[in-house]
This record gives sequence, C-alpha cells and structure tokens, in this order.
Amino acid sequence: MAIYVAINHKTSYTYDRLINLSPHVFRLRPAPHCRTPIQAYSLRIRPEQHFINWQQDPFGNYQARVVFPERTRELAIEVDLVADMTPINPFDFFVDESAEAFPFVYSPQEAKELQPYLEIAESGPQLTQWLHGVDRTEKPIVDFLVGLNQQLYRDIAYTVRLDPGVQSCEETLEKALGSCRDSGWLLVQILRHLGLAARFVSGYLVQLTADLEALDGPSGPTADFTDLHAWAEVYVPGAGWIGLDPTSGLFAGEGHIPLAGTPSPISAAPVTGYTDQCEVTFHFDNSVQRIFEDPRVTKPYTQEQWQAIETLGQQVDAELTANDVRLTMGGEPTFVSIDDMEAAEWNSSADGPHKRALAHVLIRRLQKVFGAGGILHFGQGKWYPGERLPRWKLAAFWRTDGVAMWRDPALFAQEALDALDEHHDSYQETIERAAAFIKHLAAQLG
Repeated sequence: MAIYVAINHKTSYTYDRLINLSPHVFRLRPAPHCRTPIQAYSLRIRPEQHFINWQQDPFGNYQARVVFPERTRELAIEVDLVADMTPINPFDFFVDESAEAFPFVYSPQEAKELQPYLEIAESGPQLTQWLHGVDRTEKPIVDFLVGLNQQLYRDIAYTVRLDPGVQSCEETLEKALGSCRDSGWLLVQILRHLGLAARFVSGYLVQLTADLEALDGPSGPTADFTDLHAWAEVYVPGAGWIGLDPTSGLFAGEGHIPLAGTPSPISAAPVTGYTDQCEVTFHFDNSVQRIFEDPRVTKPYTQEQWQAIETLGQQVDAELTANDVRLTMGGEPTFVSIDDMEAAEWNSSADGPHKRALAHVLIRRLQKVFGAGGILHFGQGKWYPGERLPRWKLAAFWRTDGVAMWRDPALFAQEALDALDEHHDSYQETIERAAAFIKHLAAQLG
C-alpha cells in the first residue's frame, strides 16, 4: 500500500520598512535519518537576490545558509516535498544484548561520543519529584520507553503556543501544559536524568484520516493534517535513535518527518537569523494533499474503477464465449482475526473453534446471496503434501435455474452456534444418526 502526499509549507515575514537581513540558516530539509521516503523536495526563498549554500551542521542535519546582499521589505520561504506514507513499524529494530533491559550502561566509546546528548541542563524540584515516580526496576527497554512516554503524555496536556522558545521543564510540569516543543524538551531531560542519551527533534507531522472508524479507541483526525512538530529521540545500542512523541504518547512513525535532531532546541529551530530593528507581520501556512493512493482493503476501488474493471471483464467473457473457451475460476482469500490474531488457528493450524464457527457464518451468508435453495456440504477439502490430514471444506451447491434443492434451511446443522457458545445444545447429533439419515436418503432416492 502506498500513499504519496504533497506537503506545502509557507512562512513569510513582512517588515514595515526596508531592512537588512543577517545571514540566515534554514533547517527545513528532511534530515538524513528520516525514515519516510522523500520523493521530491524544493525550497524557494524571497528576496530572489540571495546566495545559498547547502551544508550539514555538526550533528549531520541539512541546513541552508543564505546571504542577502540587499535590503528588503519581505522574507518568504516556501517548502514543497512529496513523501511516501507507506506505514513504518516503529518497533522494527534489534537491541544489543547489553541494552535489552533498563537500566543499562553505555560502553566507554559510546558514552564519549554521546556526551552532548547526556548533558543535564535542568534539575528543578518539579522535575526531581516527577523522576522520583519513575519505576527504575529492571524491565525490557522497549517496555520501559513505552511506559515512560505514555506517562508523560498523560501528565502534560497539549496546547498551541505561538511565542518563540521552549518552556523550562519546571514551568511545563507546574502548569501540566505545554506545546510539542515543551513536552519534547521535557522528555529529553527526563531521559538524560535516567542515564539515556536523548536529543530534541523538530520536523513535520503528517496525520491522515483513517479509511475506517476504529472499533476501539479514537479514530484519529477527521481531515488530513500537517504542521511543524517536535519530539524526542533516545539512543539505544543496536537500535540507534528511536523517536518518542510525548504529545501523542506514541513512538514516531511514517508521519514524523525529522528536519533536525540536536542536543538542544535552539540548534533545531527551523529558521535562525537577525534583522534591523523594525515592526514585522508574521504569517505561516501548512497543507497536505494526497496525490497518489494504491487501492487497498480498507479503501478499495472507486465506482468508476469498478465500472472499468467490469466492462473489461464483460469484453473478455464475450471473447471467450465467441471462441467456445470454457473456464472456471477459484480463489483462496486469507482471513485473520481482529480479536485473537495471535491464535494458532489464524496462523498455523488448519482448523480451530472460532475459525470454523466464523466460516459457518460466512458460508451461510454467501449461500443466501448466491445460492438460495441450495445445499451445504461440510467435508474433506484439499490435502497438502506433508500434512497428516486434509483441510476442511465448506461448500454450497445450487441450481442455476433457480429450482430449490433444499426447501427448509432450518434443518441444516447449527454447528456454528455450538462452536461460539459452549452452553448451546441445539446441535447434538451423532455419527450413528448421520449414518441412519444417509441410508434413509439413499433409499428414498432409489
């Protein structure tokens, strides 16, 4: 499944007079460690009379250093990029044995290289009190990080804060309120206090509406959305940098597009630079648009696509009929359980109580639609090499002329009810009774 989205990000500063601009640094290009595939990227800057040099900062992030030789009344930046939003498993990593459980100790070489990301910048009473509540008993590192991230998500409410800078950890904890920048920086400091190397990350967040409403929990945004965002990353030997988003309580996925990851927030700001003293009007806009989508189970073909497929199929059928080509077709859809997807019957076993019960429900529904008046047969299906027993087969048979082969569906065995409810006893027939029925039926048929 692939969904390509086009992100457009505009920022403009309009000044009340002609002013000088110092050399500016723009951190608005996806960082080298971005896992979301970027298919296209462009950066446009006004005034058009400028000199631009692409560089990498001391931490490996891309940055554009721009020099403006003339005075201007406006500074405008526009970013366009195309991202492939193929889902990314945030837990798709291996951890070195030395770091499988928290707490762990970095090797001397790692500790030396990670020194900027281990520096503790804040140690106020609110932060100290919060850290006292952290369970530091030994546990798997992934479980520890998940729990820590979700605890901070529960403790700090989210707010939009347009003024520049980052709140101190004390202010964020005292208010129990902060922007994504504030929560991200707080998590960085918490991780460092716990002996884990962490960095502050600024980037884009892309959230797309779900194809279907969630059966449990929130369904997500009601419209596709993107904005500048901030989160934290922690370094775990073997896994590398792992993104944690305390604003949502989730690990970073394909919707998190990092622009810069640095030891402190000031080094990750999207734009830095100076101007002459003046009055300024600030404007920004972020938008995301889907430009390509593969058909998928949760969002299949449109009516127009279905019509084109059916038209082509009818043309093929007509061609086959005209040339007296007689074909049959079979298919084997694979089903998984939404309730117990780890059970053997949905992975390796050919049969199982719930699988068989749901198969009975499905075959009856299919019979009502396609084979009313037909009969059902539950018996031996395919027998694959290497398997001790054949597979089960549930089959429906009916006459194409519409004449009923069976008039009373109530006489069919209700095995599905027994499988779903162990206390249900409507179907307690024996092999002996079945043999007697077959003999009686054969006698009636002659």
